[in-house]
Amino acid sequence: MKKGIHPDYKKTTIKCVCGNEIETGSVQEDITVEICNACHPFFTGNQKILDSEGRVERFKKRYEKKN
Repeated sequence: MKKGIHPDYKKTTIKCVCGNEIETGSVQEDITVEICNACHPFFTGNQKILDSEGRVERFKKRYEKKN
């Protein structure tokens, strides 16, 4: 690798608005994010799937096996 052309890689902290802090390495000093794995609905289990038009039920009704 050529010397003098690469940025300095240093330890930094990623801070989420929920208060979670993650220690990592980066070329940036401090990183702030709006959402992380501690507060994201998918990872916390609070995810809601909205099906306001009943598409899933219509699909199941149309393609369910008839005995």
